[in-house]
Amino acid sequence: MEKKSNLEIKNMQPLVLAFVGDGVHTLFVRKHVSSLGEFKVNQLTRMTKEYVNAGKQCEVFKKIEPTLTEDEADVARRARNTAKHQIAKNYSPAEYNYATAFEAVVGYLYLTEQNERLNQILKISISE
Repeated sequence: MEKKSNLEIKNMQPLVLAFVGDGVHTLFVRKHVSSLGEFKVNQLTRMTKEYVNAGKQCEVFKKIEPTLTEDEADVARRARNTAKHQIAKNYSPAEYNYATAFEAVVGYLYLTEQNERLNQILKISISE
């Protein structure tokens, strides 16, 4: 597979970036909760859901928003404003839009291999 340039990645469909970001964030959180001790899988799933949900992702996005670079802010803005075809059951459309922005930024950072910045944001997502 040919590596895309940072500009090509930045200009990808925002929901594709969010799709990738959702997977990256979920894996990061699963790795974190599995390191906390011996738990049954259903407990790990419950613990993961505390971090991987629209409400929590919205909170994290609002924390990191002032620190976003110009490119990250552009990705987030495009993702937030993209029409979505699904509705989050327990969250407002605004929370869902901010969560999508968070996931898109994570996807963008992952695909552009900005690992230091990605880890910085992912660590914020699991801090209390």
